[in-house]
Amino acid sequence: MNITKSFVDKLSIPKQLQPGRTEQKRYYDDKLKGFGVRVTSGGTKAFFIEKLINGQLKRITLGQYPAITTEQARKEAQKTLGKIATGIDPVAEKKAQKVKSITLEQAFNDYLAARKSLKPTTVIDYQRVLKQVVPDWLNKPLLHISRDLIVKRHSQHGENHSQARANLAMRLIRAIFNFAMNEYHSDSGKAIILENPVARLSHTRAWYRIERRQTVIKHHELAAWYQGLIRLSEKRAIENAELWQDYFLLILFTGLRRSEAASLKWENVDLKSKSFTLLDTKNRDSHTLPMSDFLFDLFIRRRQANPKSEFVFPAENSSRGHIVEPRKAMLKVAELSNVEFTVHDLRRTFITTAESLDISAYALKRLLNHKMANDVTSGYIITDVERLRKPMQEITDYLLKCIGIKNTPIIPLLTKAK
Repeated sequence: MNITKSFVDKLSIPKQLQPGRTEQKRYYDDKLKGFGVRVTSGGTKAFFIEKLINGQLKRITLGQYPAITTEQARKEAQKTLGKIATGIDPVAEKKAQKVKSITLEQAFNDYLAARKSLKPTTVIDYQRVLKQVVPDWLNKPLLHISRDLIVKRHSQHGENHSQARANLAMRLIRAIFNFAMNEYHSDSGKAIILENPVARLSHTRAWYRIERRQTVIKHHELAAWYQGLIRLSEKRAIENAELWQDYFLLILFTGLRRSEAASLKWENVDLKSKSFTLLDTKNRDSHTLPMSDFLFDLFIRRRQANPKSEFVFPAENSSRGHIVEPRKAMLKVAELSNVEFTVHDLRRTFITTAESLDISAYALKRLLNHKMANDVTSGYIITDVERLRKPMQEITDYLLKCIGIKNTPIIPLLTKAK
């Protein structure tokens, strides 16, 4: 048969024999071997070529009728069959072109899909840093991101904005490229992306050296800091002042990370055994800590304040159900106390206090949920919650002494909600 416009127009639509299954019928051209048209029970008509390529029968769709005319389809078929005759695989060529056009954003999404263990907060930070540092690169093909572009953008953002964010963005892009180099291949298994342009920063030693922050609230500043914390509720300086007071105190007296404290659920707090457990920690290990007397009072106060809440520190207007961003409250406490601090400074203050009291290194690591993988001895030491209760109480007593009180509730208990 000769595939012409009139022939294609007259083709009947095959009946659908089974629900949910598309039936199709193919017609082949007598003049151009391998050229054909396919009709489906859905009513679509599409031109194709069918040819053995490297010993495998492959069918390549040229386009749907009438978006592509019969004459155009025949010409495209002749062109494609000609490539095959010279040893070119159009399927592999098309796949390679598709891979070569993959953008930074597409590769990033594939990277996230493959890295299912990443924490939601980490993913959010990754998304944010790309939009901060390379917003105009998101739709740029990976192959168009050169070593020179990497060096220039890293330098620009580091000099004009943040060196730490410039480093983070380029480390993320390096990870995306490493992923892409192993993920995207041609049909023959050949890598499409052959080099990682971010390697230039290491070669030229252009990475910014970021000094690790070491600030703490000094012991002689704790009394003033605490007075500022008290004034947070006395002056009604911020909404939910008592909640923010207890949040900051919990971190100071436990060394928790800000997100660990903010997302703590009541189902993981055991008031009978005076302990609480963190499930979603940075190192993925669950982490159970004892409550000192002061901490027990704090948890009782929180329970009385929100008896029906799922979270210890709930937030009605938060999509997560708990508080997220403490910056506003933190700045207000700093203003009222004249003591500058960050939430992580509270954790460092807990650590330095523990170290100053000569708390066992193993107990300290256990309190902070730090890994001890390289310490062979630690593998033979089992530190349970009760063994941590004494060092936790010692740290609490010392901090209470520094802020000017001793084992008494810092903030009066709230009236139980009706």
